[in-house]
Amino acid sequence: MVEELIKKAAILHEALPYIRRFRGTTFVIKYGGHAMTEEALRESFARDVLLLRYVGVRPVVVHGGGPQIDATLERLGIRSTRVEGLRITDEDTMDVVSMVLRGRVNREIVAMLQRYGARAVGLSGIDDSLLLAHKAPPVRLKDGREVDTGRVGTVRDVRPQVLSALLDASIIPVVAPIAADAEGAPLNINADTAAGEIAAAMRAEKLILMTDTEGVLDGDGALIKSLTPQSVAGYRDAEVIKGGMIPKVECALRALAGGVNKCHVIDGRRQHAILLEIFTDSGVGTELVRS
Repeated sequence: MVEELIKKAAILHEALPYIRRFRGTTFVIKYGGHAMTEEALRESFARDVLLLRYVGVRPVVVHGGGPQIDATLERLGIRSTRVEGLRITDEDTMDVVSMVLRGRVNREIVAMLQRYGARAVGLSGIDDSLLLAHKAPPVRLKDGREVDTGRVGTVRDVRPQVLSALLDASIIPVVAPIAADAEGAPLNINADTAAGEIAAAMRAEKLILMTDTEGVLDGDGALIKSLTPQSVAGYRDAEVIKGGMIPKVECALRALAGGVNKCHVIDGRRQHAILLEIFTDSGVGTELVRS
């Protein structure tokens, strides 16, 4: 019993310098994948975010909802396709995306955080013109073909004042990645991209991207502990970084260029992955740094 207590004390001592360093800073956390669908992982995430708030970190949660959207589209008989990791979003799909993200997933996350003692408010990128976007250009494939992704948007401006006001009031903002175009119509924004743009606009200390792999893996499937913009370019040329990992890494690099201090790609299937990455010396995922 005493040995177990000593181990717990050692863990707290290891975390102390990080708690001191990050107190008062902003973390933007992209929440998605299995961490949203398994109850034990949902509980772990909520407790981690609440602990961050209690030790003085200012967390902003930006959530995805891919599995929930896919399930709803299938139930409605609407075909869903992806290109370069991005969902092709026609008008019918956009209606479903809005319904699922704003009407269901966002409310569930807010209720979950509140159940564990946090103060949380849900909103989308449309609210208070948080995310302004224009229609994304066609995606050019390797064979030269161009694919129109429909109601997919590219963020052109972030107005994070509403997020800062909520954080100043000790409230955790929970953001659905839907933006408004020039006419106020909704556009589907990749959740990783939305999180990265918000992190850059807020000059966040950290951008944390939760995914369903250990982090960024090399050609042999081993975890890459640290990446720079230069090493990312090499891995992309070698097609080691591909598919759904491409928008994650790209948004992390944009966030770094926009002023974010460090980005992390972590395994949301691991309980307490956020705390293990942030408050331990070794970490558990892939960090992206400027150099």
